Amino acid sequence: MGGVGRDGARPLSRLRLDQLLDELQVRIDTVRSTRDRLHVLLESVLEVGRELDLPQVLRRIVEAAVVLVDAEYGALGVIGQGRQLTQFLPVGIADEVRRKIGQLPSGHGLLGELIRHPVALRLGELSEHPASSGFPADHPPMHSFLGVPIRVGEEVFGNLYLTEKRGGAEFDEEDEAVLAMLAVAAGVAIQNARLFEEVRLRERWLEAGSEVTSALLSGVPESQVLEVLVERAREITSAELGVVDLVEAATGELRGVLALGRGAERHQGLALPAEGTLAGAAMSTGSAVVTVDVRKDSRVTYGPDRWEGLGPAVAVPMSTRDGVRGVLLLARGAGQAPFSEAESKPLRGFANQAALALELSDRRRDAEQVSILEDRDRIARDLHDLAIQRLFATGMTLQSAQRFIQHPEVMERVDRAVDDLDTTIKIIRSTIFGLRAHDGPGPGLRIRMVRALEGVAPALGFTPALRMEGLIDVDVPGDIGADVLAVLGESLTNVARHAKATAAEVVLEVRGGEVALTVTDNGIGIPVGTGRRSGLRNLAERADGRGGTCVVEAAEGGGTRLEWRVPLDARRPGVSDTGPPQETGPR
Repeated sequence: MGGVGRDGARPLSRLRLDQLLDELQVRIDTVRSTRDRLHVLLESVLEVGRELDLPQVLRRIVEAAVVLVDAEYGALGVIGQGRQLTQFLPVGIADEVRRKIGQLPSGHGLLGELIRHPVALRLGELSEHPASSGFPADHPPMHSFLGVPIRVGEEVFGNLYLTEKRGGAEFDEEDEAVLAMLAVAAGVAIQNARLFEEVRLRERWLEAGSEVTSALLSGVPESQVLEVLVERAREITSAELGVVDLVEAATGELRGVLALGRGAERHQGLALPAEGTLAGAAMSTGSAVVTVDVRKDSRVTYGPDRWEGLGPAVAVPMSTRDGVRGVLLLARGAGQAPFSEAESKPLRGFANQAALALELSDRRRDAEQVSILEDRDRIARDLHDLAIQRLFATGMTLQSAQRFIQHPEVMERVDRAVDDLDTTIKIIRSTIFGLRAHDGPGPGLRIRMVRALEGVAPALGFTPALRMEGLIDVDVPGDIGADVLAVLGESLTNVARHAKATAAEVVLEVRGGEVALTVTDNGIGIPVGTGRRSGLRNLAERADGRGGTCVVEAAEGGGTRLEWRVPLDARRPGVSDTGPPQETGPR
């Protein structure tokens, strides 16, 4: 018992040997555990690195973190503007519990501590930390806490939050080290996903820009092209509302020519001041203007109720070398992620490309107008040099033949033929004057009517049909023509704002010493009991001031019919020094 060995060494006691074996077993288990954890970490890094879709990358990072440190709950918070959490992806909390909790965290309390101080934070009891602000109702209990920042280059992208180590234990240094390694891999994966997303986004913007440009240059109506513009922008940015405000050349103000999506009726056809609007801010700065919540933005003081139910918004000027043509505005629903720089940067190029295409479309339309005017000149010249001269010669021949006519009835018929030729020559001369009216100080009423319809088409969403009869450019004086255009603009604006119409017809007639403008739409009609709108009252006053009438009634088959009729000026066109020359006919 307990003797000394032959070599003089005492053998180890059984108790000591058991202790050494137990310690060895613990170390072996630790090595195995570390090996297994490293395997899990490696698999998690590879799994996260394979994914290129950013939302999926973020989801996989949180799921891998929960497994690696054996936590009950995990979350990833993305830091945005104002150092607030713009995204919060929780794992481990059931959907029903999440709905009861309500609004997700925005970065206050303990979560904000990691935003302010982006270093690893490990707590045994999170409620004891000075920055802890407690939990909302229905929130599951949480005690142990481990938070690690995720860096993408020099930028702190967000934070990983882990709570409730399983088994009631606390997170240790090894958990912190493993999570820190995952955070490094997560930063690389997020950067790759961002680059991939930017490339894919750029391709989609290029395709959309090419579609808009091709449509404009191929002759598609501007209203339809703008609709394609807004739809593509909404689709690419996941926006709920898209608005195009174009600058009016006469006043310099913005007007909402097209609005699609949530609350579009509150923006369609609306005249906007430069001050107090997000679009005005973008126009004045000449750069993209982004807001987290357009309803509460201090720059938006004009009609903030228009943005009910919306939150993040971006306004981008549509600029060319000659200046700003308009503003493209997109808005997401309240509580959604704000527009990032990666989204707003290509949006600016897309808007400028659309503005350039609009300018090219204008130039093409001007070239077509010049071609039309040249044709009008040629027709007027041919009528004067060929048709009138032949008619005049025919009349002279008939007049010279009258002295050889003995029968009274034949003489009467020849006289009527000469009178008819005389009247025909006068009509042709008036027509020639109308064709050449564009050589004066401005375009004729016919051209201005066409341009007025083109200008209001984006607000209507369609181009009204137009029919004109009579010597409009000849018989209608300039002041009455101005009234006709004003009545047309007010009528079609009312259709755009109130009628909810899909088609309209405009008829301008000059007959019997009167000019009559009729505007008919297929909309909902005038609601009973609403009284006369101020716009309609203005139209009636214009007619009364000229001794005319203005009638608004239900159209056949539904909709509204407006007829504005006034007598022409007492002076005939031939008396005025601006009218056509009153040359005599065959007589």
